[in-house]
Amino acid sequence: METKTVTQLACFIDLLMDAVCAVDIEGRFVFVSAACERIFGYTQAELIGMPMINLVLPADRERTLKAASEIMGGQPKPHFENRYVRKDGQVVHIMWSARWSEVDQLRIAVARDITERKLAESRQAALYAISEAAHATADLLALFQRVHRIVGEWLPAENFCVALYDEQRDQLSFPYYIDDRRQPHSVDRNCAEVVRSGQPLLLNIDGAPSSLGVPLSSQNGTIGALLVKSSGGERYTEYDQELLQFVSAQVAAAIERKQLQARLEYMARYDQLTRLPNRGFLQERLKDALARARRECGHLALLYVDLDKFKQVNDSFGHAVGDLLLQEVARRLQQCVRETDTVARIGGDEFVILLEHLQQPEHANRVADKIRSLLGEPVPWEGCDLSIVPSIGIALYPENGEEAQQLFKHADEAMYGVKRGAVAS
Repeated sequence: METKTVTQLACFIDLLMDAVCAVDIEGRFVFVSAACERIFGYTQAELIGMPMINLVLPADRERTLKAASEIMGGQPKPHFENRYVRKDGQVVHIMWSARWSEVDQLRIAVARDITERKLAESRQAALYAISEAAHATADLLALFQRVHRIVGEWLPAENFCVALYDEQRDQLSFPYYIDDRRQPHSVDRNCAEVVRSGQPLLLNIDGAPSSLGVPLSSQNGTIGALLVKSSGGERYTEYDQELLQFVSAQVAAAIERKQLQARLEYMARYDQLTRLPNRGFLQERLKDALARARRECGHLALLYVDLDKFKQVNDSFGHAVGDLLLQEVARRLQQCVRETDTVARIGGDEFVILLEHLQQPEHANRVADKIRSLLGEPVPWEGCDLSIVPSIGIALYPENGEEAQQLFKHADEAMYGVKRGAVAS
């Protein structure tokens, strides 16, 4: 009768959705219910005698062993959570209720699969964490670093990369890339496939790390991809894919916001035609340069460059040709100065060059001569040569003024003096 009762009890236990198991003092399974196969993927026969810790996700093993020791010391654990790796490599979240049976020298535990609940919690946490990261980080690199840490809390993400797609150049860039296996070609290929298709890519190949890539999608299309790759035997699941897709939507929105902010800042500081600093940005740089010059007792110069008879080019050939000519002038002016100097377009056909750290005042004159020579070379256009003749006025600090307004005024007046002299001659 007693044996029959035990057998019936075992049958009833096998009907439970939660798994019931018993682990001996050495940490090996000595009893598992039928639900263990549904949760862990192993048959009851495969689990009996297997060390429990072998199934635990490596990242959770240390705290799991600590909890097991506390249970064996007489401290029941009614709501302990950790992650296990199924036989097929998928990671499942488990909540345990466990206690130690001193009489039987066994840990008796009931395991509940809470993977779906954890996924829902992760989505909610992702919303807040990514949103906070997007607003708290100053640049995209810092954002990607924080996103990597956040994703790593929910799924294996030791290897993580962000790919951004430049549609105009049809080119991928990798502003954030972590790969301990150093296999850039496979990562490039997978990211390119995600961007091309606009669809997630889940690769679980025997003998190879699992890979999961999802597109960074926006209203304007696919702007890039997120990709994670496991470093061990873990296998990504559709749950992981859903989570990463949720994260990618937040990241894509954050990227677009920061890119828009960068474009607005660029537009506020740079001339859209020539890509040179505009008047406002030049004034910022001049202010900083003057502060350095005062502190170091140094010298600087402003060169005011105006293109003579530029209006005739617009009138004769049209504004499109005039724009091309201004772009060529900008390119040539940059060739005449050092990287530490500033070439700015302040409006129309007027340019200003800021020369810092002048060793001698004559250096500004040599730069002006170089500008006249280089701009004097004809610009070929549809079988004819367009000529550029500049008028250049120079203001020196501190000889011609110690404030920005004084230097601008002196350089402007000097430029008009040169222009008047050219007309008179």
